[in-house]
Amino acid sequence: MGRVIDKTPDRIAAMFDAIAARYDLLNHLLSGGLDHWWRARAVRALRLTGNETVLDLCTGTGDLAIALCRRREGAARVVGIDFAARMLERAARKLGARRLNGRIGLVRGDATRVPLPDGSVDAAAIAFGIRNVEDPRRTLAELHRVVRSGGRISLLEFGMPTLPGLGALYRWYFRCVLPRVGRVISRHGSAYAYLPASVGAFPSGEGFRELLDDTGFTATTATPMLLGVVYLYVGTRVAAATRDSLGGL
Repeated sequence: MGRVIDKTPDRIAAMFDAIAARYDLLNHLLSGGLDHWWRARAVRALRLTGNETVLDLCTGTGDLAIALCRRREGAARVVGIDFAARMLERAARKLGARRLNGRIGLVRGDATRVPLPDGSVDAAAIAFGIRNVEDPRRTLAELHRVVRSGGRISLLEFGMPTLPGLGALYRWYFRCVLPRVGRVISRHGSAYAYLPASVGAFPSGEGFRELLDDTGFTATTATPMLLGVVYLYVGTRVAAATRDSLGGL
């Protein structure tokens, strides 16, 4: 848990660029197809009405952005931001094939310096990206800045199961099986060794939910899925004056 992982933006962006061509295949394969369901849960948690502009931060190849537009009560417009150019290229091809270019805009940018004005989006989401940024607290502060008062955020991130037997089995899979499968399919030596290391070093469950509280979000929740393999985090952005009226929550 105390291991220090190099998450400088250039290094992480280069790693994701290197595996961009096989990223979607590996996501679906290694999750057993459950990644589609997890993203659908994240979209539902935003409680959209069909009129909102939503930020998909760390958009990658655009799967969450597409999911945000798939439901009838989905987003009217999505802004997808990522710092990996080749991942965005893959996303652009997928949007073109689905004729979603008019609803989803892609921007290359850093999650710790979101290139959007204050209060410019109605909601925001991140799928499996917050642990990859160099300063997660700063990224959460940026979400708080760009989401309007009353808007919701939802974040998906990996965790570690706490059940003794399952936890041990999952850690073995994560450290021994997953890196080998990922290396063979992605043809990248270190990307899928980075995944278990980054998950093991990142706070999950109540630890991360408290970080949401610390950065100004309210009504925060941490919902374990698949016995804690994945967590869905949800929070609401309220203005400082509103927090004061509620007793500083």
